[in-house]
Amino acid sequence: MRDNSFHSAGWCLLFCQVPIGTLVKEDGVTLADLSTPGEEFVASYGGIGGKGNRFFLSNENRAPVMATPGSPGEERCLQLELKTMAHAGMVGFPNAGKSSLLRLLTNARPAVAAYPFTTLNPHVGVINYQDYEQIAVADVPGIIEGAHQNRGLGLSFLRHIERCRILLYVLDLTHPEPWTQLNSLQYELGQFDESLPLRPHLIVANKLDLPNARRSLEVLRKEVKGRIIAVSALTGENAEELIHHLRELYDGHRQEGKIAEPYMGW
Repeated sequence: MRDNSFHSAGWCLLFCQVPIGTLVKEDGVTLADLSTPGEEFVASYGGIGGKGNRFFLSNENRAPVMATPGSPGEERCLQLELKTMAHAGMVGFPNAGKSSLLRLLTNARPAVAAYPFTTLNPHVGVINYQDYEQIAVADVPGIIEGAHQNRGLGLSFLRHIERCRILLYVLDLTHPEPWTQLNSLQYELGQFDESLPLRPHLIVANKLDLPNARRSLEVLRKEVKGRIIAVSALTGENAEELIHHLRELYDGHRQEGKIAEPYMGW
């Protein structure tokens, strides 16, 4: 910063508080990842201060009226990007029921409606366990085919998934071929960041209460390898099973040091 006061001493510091999870970028290059409470980054340095009139005070010059200007400080144009921080992120196509599922599992209250892209901003809720452990779950707005090319809500929300160490693929059992949704979701994530499909995950087959859902579930289990948990966000069926398996996955990967603790101060 530049100090034009012509006073002889003193530093002038300007602190700008940002949310946990803020990235600081310059020309597309990441300079800092402020993901820890209290972490600081020096954005720019001020110039050297000038000499004030007291510097020229002497026995011969009792009232000096001269001073020297300071040098200009650094000038930088930085971009701040915020990524939602959560242990687990729910990924699914619009109207897969992610918001309803988040309301069922956690204390979050996102809007729920029967039209695509009801959720326009990520919502984070917390699952509280009896041993006082907490798992933060993020509802990432609906992804569509071509999201990695910035279609739909696109890149603005794909970046939030990078913060989630566990992924919950939420599939719609009313879809005639729900396994194709999983393939499309993993493809979009892989095109954005090839490491995302490799992260620990659960497959959540939602809308179990609707007609023909159980028939779709049988076919889904034949087409997809891995753990599939069928739930109903409307009735709460199998919600406890999902919470239990999520905790198992969380504990296993935390012991391996693969899951960092996000700031739980929202």
